[in-house]
Amino acid sequence: MTNLIRWEPMREMVTLREAMDRLFDDAFTRPLGTDTGWKLPAIDMYQTDDDVVVKAILPGMKAKDVQISVTDNVLTIKGEIKQDEESRERAYHIREHRYGAFERRIMLPTDVVADKAKAEFEDGILNITLPKAEEVRPKAITVKAK
Repeated sequence: MTNLIRWEPMREMVTLREAMDRLFDDAFTRPLGTDTGWKLPAIDMYQTDDDVVVKAILPGMKAKDVQISVTDNVLTIKGEIKQDEESRERAYHIREHRYGAFERRIMLPTDVVADKAKAEFEDGILNITLPKAEEVRPKAITVKAK
C-alpha cells in the first residue's frame, strides 16, 4: 500500500528561509575565529624527488617562539603570537589581528627522516625541509639494450 503525504508549501518556504538565514549568518556575521576552518599558520606543502617542503606564514613572529616536531609522519608547528600592549586611548574600528597560542598538525605525504630536517625562518616565513626516507625515494633503473 502506498502512503500519500500532503504537500504543504508553507513548510517548504520555512525550510528555504532557514537555509538562507544560515547562509548569511555564516558568511557575514560570524567572526573568523569561531571554527570557520581558518587555520594558523597558513601553509604550503610540496614534495620533490628527495624532500618534503613545508612553508608556513608566521607574520610578526620570531624564530625562538616557534616549536617544530615530527612524530609518526605528522608535522606539528606550535607557537604563540603575543598581543600588543592594550591602550585605553585607542578606539578600534576594526581589529582582525589574532593573538594567542596555536598548534597546527599536518599529515606528511610520505616517510621522512626527521633527524635530518632543516628549518629556516626569514621575513615571517618558516621553511621546513624534511628529507624523504631512503626506501621511498624514487630509484632510477637503467635500461640495457641487447
